[in-house]
Amino acid sequence: MTQSLEGRVALITGASRGLGREIALRFAAAGAAVALLDRKAHWADDLVTQIEAAGGKAMALGCDVADRAALTAAFENAAAALGGIDIVVNNAMWTKYAAIEDIDEDSLDRMLGVGIAGIIWGTQAAAAAMRTRGGGSIVNIASVSAHLGLPGAMVYCGVKAAVEGMTRSSAIELAPAGIRVNAVAPSTVATEGVRAMLDEATFAARVASTPLGRLGETSDIAEAVLFFADPARSGFVTGQSLLVDGGISIALR
Repeated sequence: MTQSLEGRVALITGASRGLGREIALRFAAAGAAVALLDRKAHWADDLVTQIEAAGGKAMALGCDVADRAALTAAFENAAAALGGIDIVVNNAMWTKYAAIEDIDEDSLDRMLGVGIAGIIWGTQAAAAAMRTRGGGSIVNIASVSAHLGLPGAMVYCGVKAAVEGMTRSSAIELAPAGIRVNAVAPSTVATEGVRAMLDEATFAARVASTPLGRLGETSDIAEAVLFFADPARSGFVTGQSLLVDGGISIALR
């Protein structure tokens, strides 16, 4: 496989499972050293072992992305251990779906803290690290839900719409430093968590509503993230949000 990220260092939040895990494996296969950040460092220990067994370089870090000081320290530790940071994927999210009348303060604070504040603090820390490298790439994980109305998902849809707005604004502000900021917006991805959360009928309905006739796989999304991370592929692209949704956002069904 082409080592398109050889010599680069990537930090991925929410990296221990699901989409974050697949992105980390894809980046490592492309030659990047990867810092795997999750709430608990040991959650990513087996992923570090897997990457190192394949000849790659990885480390696990633990912190809550909503905690600005902790996240900044994690970035500094990763940069010191791996020699800098060139790529950051703001992937971490905490989600609780609820009808409007059932939204509570605790879940709202948590979703805004991880889904919005976490990206702000992650972008701050990424920019500080990348300025010393002459540039870099930040990829935020948004969602097709930023473009569609979903019942029971008022907060989630709002957070993901905010992610796209923050992506555009930070792309303009950081462009003079050579830092590109883009977003990938998936539809429902067939992770273990999604399969456990959706009953058989709902899962089938999601598939039926997707023009390409299947849900996305983590590998579909990881390839899109790799595109934005690799300056040889997307060096003149910034401020964009790429829908990776099997056509659901343009379909009338």
